[in-house]
Amino acid sequence: MKKLSLLLVLFCFTFFAKAQELKESTFKSEIKSVTIFLSGAQIFESAQGNFPAGESVVVIKGLSPYLDEKSIQVKGKGSFVIQAVNRRLDYLSEKNIGEEVEKLEGEIETIQRNQSRENSRLEILNEKISLLSANKNLGGSQTSTSTASLKQALDFYDAELTAIKKEELQIKANMQEEDQKLSSLRSQLAGLLASDNKSTSEIRVKIKATAAGTASFELNYLVQNAGWYPKYDVRVKDVSSPLSLNYKAEVFQNTGVDWKNIKLRFSNGNPSQGGQMPEIDKWELNYARLTVLQPRNTQPFSGSVSGRVVDQQGQGIPGATVLVKGTTIGTTTDFDGSYSITVPGKNGRLVFSFVGMMPEEKVINSSIVNAQLYEDNQSLQEIVVAGYGSSNKMDMLQGRVAGVSVEKKSALAPEAQTIQTTFQENQTTVEIEVNEPYTIKSNGERTLVDLQGYQIPATYQYSAIPKLDKDAFLIAEINDWSKYSLLQGESNLYFEEGFVGKSILDGTSLQDTLGISMGRDRSIVLDRKKNEEFSQKRSIGSNITESRQYEILIRNNKSQPISLKVTDQIPISVNSEIQVEAKELSGGKLDPNTGFIEWEVPLKPGEQKTLVFGYEVKYPKREKVILD
Repeated sequence: MKKLSLLLVLFCFTFFAKAQELKESTFKSEIKSVTIFLSGAQIFESAQGNFPAGESVVVIKGLSPYLDEKSIQVKGKGSFVIQAVNRRLDYLSEKNIGEEVEKLEGEIETIQRNQSRENSRLEILNEKISLLSANKNLGGSQTSTSTASLKQALDFYDAELTAIKKEELQIKANMQEEDQKLSSLRSQLAGLLASDNKSTSEIRVKIKATAAGTASFELNYLVQNAGWYPKYDVRVKDVSSPLSLNYKAEVFQNTGVDWKNIKLRFSNGNPSQGGQMPEIDKWELNYARLTVLQPRNTQPFSGSVSGRVVDQQGQGIPGATVLVKGTTIGTTTDFDGSYSITVPGKNGRLVFSFVGMMPEEKVINSSIVNAQLYEDNQSLQEIVVAGYGSSNKMDMLQGRVAGVSVEKKSALAPEAQTIQTTFQENQTTVEIEVNEPYTIKSNGERTLVDLQGYQIPATYQYSAIPKLDKDAFLIAEINDWSKYSLLQGESNLYFEEGFVGKSILDGTSLQDTLGISMGRDRSIVLDRKKNEEFSQKRSIGSNITESRQYEILIRNNKSQPISLKVTDQIPISVNSEIQVEAKELSGGKLDPNTGFIEWEVPLKPGEQKTLVFGYEVKYPKREKVILD
């Protein structure tokens, strides 16, 4: 009797527990568009399906595990009420991801086994060549060889070597193709193994309806591990032609979900950056011995920086992001973890990051900067967010105020049809919408998207600072450049149909005229030397007077006349006991506040000129100053 009562209690508990469970309806969803920010992306999806009467849960599966739960926005269309929205991790998807990883690893292993066999075959072929070479002395020195036997031996030797070389070339060609395929497979595998978390996210929408029906949802949310960097191709045919500027976006994403055939928008906003205005603290001035100075990079490196990003085992990390701190200049690593980036002189740090690893900052103090990243053990946590209610409208709240949409057609005349884009200026951001759908896989690979092409009127000026560099640089100057919505980014430079190097297009400049360096022109020769005859040091009373004089030699080896702006400097005193006086300036203009001297030098073809400048410094005998 007791057993029967216990069974009855268990049955009733199970019945009521099941009665309390809400029915779940899995809706099929599809990504319609993505707004890519400088860091992060906003995903816009739509989902449709059927729901039962009463309270139930609509489940939308297969979303990125790096979904920002606080950013979820949901709108519904149908006869129901949204009661709550929450996001949950779906660990059941680990099986599917595991099968895909296993498949990729199997393909890699098959290629590697095949390459091992091919390497063994190459060794055998080398042994055959060695054996043939060792037996070239036909019949030995004691045996005479007939002409017929010699010809037969030569034919045999020729046929065997030809066959060996042919097979060797074929094997090497096969191995080259296999290496390319291995690189692609490893990049794809790296995207799947981006972190230890192999789960996906699912959004669960609790609804209540008086009757069964059909529903559609529009949802958007932010994801991490995606972004874009502005890139430029700057082309100049000659100094009498306009500047051709091709604006590009270098896109990367490791969100765990492929973006297939979707509309792309590029925004210069950055949701991950705090929007709170900073507050200034009072400045307390004290004696130097009681003042703590923050260390800083006094001579930041400028130019091209390269290196390698590795994990804690020392293996290269493909698809890691490398960003010049405080700028929009960045890139991603290749399949081996290597990168190359151009940095402006005023920036002194690189920020390295990758999915599932702690970011790392490095000071730029040389042309090679390597980084090692370590796993971030912080796990993703489930969080509940409020729903935005039901609606009969399908428009989404996108977090933007109404803007003015301005369509700008490319003024270029390309040989092939180019992608059309639309620029929309919002209240605080600018968005560039690509009118053609794109597919970007979640593997960390760099994808270049053409955004816009311009033919921009420009003036050209040769400039040189021989104290720092003995080459002259061609500078393209653009007026009214702010209307092109340019950001700071790397630019590839092409002059007279040839690639001349890389530079930085500084879209953050506060100048009315934007200068773009078009690279070096070695047809203009410069030399700067100290004139020892007029560089002296003498003592007068309690003071020491030192004088310096320099000569700058310039020669125009071009076939056309040029105008060259030359810049140099004299020191500026910040101490009342140190006096600086400029001497001969060869007609140069001196700015007394900065000490910079500028010359505008016209040069005919083949003409050579010399600029002379000097200065004198007077200071107390008890002190020392550094002039060289």
